[in-house]
Amino acid sequence: MKIIPGAEAVAADRPRGAPPLSVAIGNFDGVHLGHQVLLREARRRAAARGGRSAILTFAPHPARLFAPDTAPPLIMSLERRLELCAEAAIDLAIVQPFSRAFATIEADAFVRDVLRRDLDARDVIVGYDFSFGRGRAGNVTRLLELGDALAMGVAVIPQVAVAGVPCSSTKIRELVAAGETSGAAALLGRPFEIEGRVARGAARGRQLGFPTANLIPERELTPKVGIYAARARLLEGPRAGEDHTVALSVGRNPTFAGQAGWRDAVTVEAFLLDFDGDLYDQRLRLSVGPRLRDEQRFESVEALEAQIAADVAQVRGLSW
Repeated sequence: MKIIPGAEAVAADRPRGAPPLSVAIGNFDGVHLGHQVLLREARRRAAARGGRSAILTFAPHPARLFAPDTAPPLIMSLERRLELCAEAAIDLAIVQPFSRAFATIEADAFVRDVLRRDLDARDVIVGYDFSFGRGRAGNVTRLLELGDALAMGVAVIPQVAVAGVPCSSTKIRELVAAGETSGAAALLGRPFEIEGRVARGAARGRQLGFPTANLIPERELTPKVGIYAARARLLEGPRAGEDHTVALSVGRNPTFAGQAGWRDAVTVEAFLLDFDGDLYDQRLRLSVGPRLRDEQRFESVEALEAQIAADVAQVRGLSW
């Protein structure tokens, strides 16, 4: 998948007679099942026209520009979003810098000048609640009208639901924050992921006989405090590409509260079953599975050790 930094760059780079574009538009945070319908429609329309499928997405997320203090935590990084779109066989990703100047473009001008002129889009594919232009004044009704006037096909994808639950990035964030990772996975079409780099921690896990990788997440969204089953993929180092079953702790280590080195902060600690090696300063991707239990404070280290052993045994016995 080719990545181009913005609509103007597409216009400057487009050769005469270039294949037509069928463009799905959105932030695509999570690349969930609803997004995947848009991607499939872009591919279908591109194939029918003998053209190329594309996405138009925005960086940073518009909420980060206008309300950074209250912007929702992102489900995944831009890099991971693009990787998943490439896996979905999209030909071209247009990453539009979302600036205050771009945000002032009027709705009609966005369709006329950005989509039709700069991208030369022959089809655009959007969700049912798509809004666009200055002050989000444009809606799907206006987009359909402009598409007719500009000889540009418009597909509006209705709301996608799973077992009656609307499939949206907002709902997925709610489920993850509540620890309902299985529900989030149903909407994503894959487990919720945490990516990050392994840092040195207090080494308490090693002292307990369960050495953990202390992950520094790259995104703000983490599951509710508790113990989870997970899988880890090693993204760097000599063993990159390996997958391992994980007992995952998201929490504050309350058993050690007040002791030297303890901080009142949520940590993400992954015990990789049957793994022997050094992961420091390497990146991991954790696919988070079912939540096993709440985090607990134990009266003794021995009681904590026994519970961790029970957690590991439970993780080994799960099939998900």
